[in-house]
Amino acid sequence: MRVAPVGFAFDNVEDVLHEAERSAAVTHNHVEGIKGAQATALGVFLARSGASKDEIREELTQRFGYKLDRTVDQIRPDYQWDVSCQGSVPEAVVAFLDSCDVENAIRLAVSLGGDADTQAAIAGGIAEAFYGGLPETIVDAVFERLPPRFIEVIDAFRQAYRLDVER
Repeated sequence: MRVAPVGFAFDNVEDVLHEAERSAAVTHNHVEGIKGAQATALGVFLARSGASKDEIREELTQRFGYKLDRTVDQIRPDYQWDVSCQGSVPEAVVAFLDSCDVENAIRLAVSLGGDADTQAAIAGGIAEAFYGGLPETIVDAVFERLPPRFIEVIDAFRQAYRLDVER
């Protein structure tokens, strides 16, 4: 799920939800796909706005009906591959909620198995916003592997939305 930037780019809940829907409609034009994108973008927005984990859990539970009162350890034993938004977004959010930093959020999401890259993107996006950025070691390692044009796009986005990362 590539919607995390929406949670950084807009300054109020209504715009975040609207733009998340617009971004998802192209590839996830289904009510659950749109809901998953909105939940992810809203999680990022709330995290970057200073909401606590309890506040994020409460808002996403009430607004989207996701069951977020579990832990990764409770999910893992019975979790099976599920590419649907309703089968992966809540689990990714729980991975973030259980985490102690960005890398831990990503590792917890991957540890569930299933649609691990999507779950890691969701958990990592919310964690980046909550913990105040990405670890320099991760940024450096990723940027070593990216083509220059990708780095230009990332740098332009981060500058436009005041998310500068020292490199």
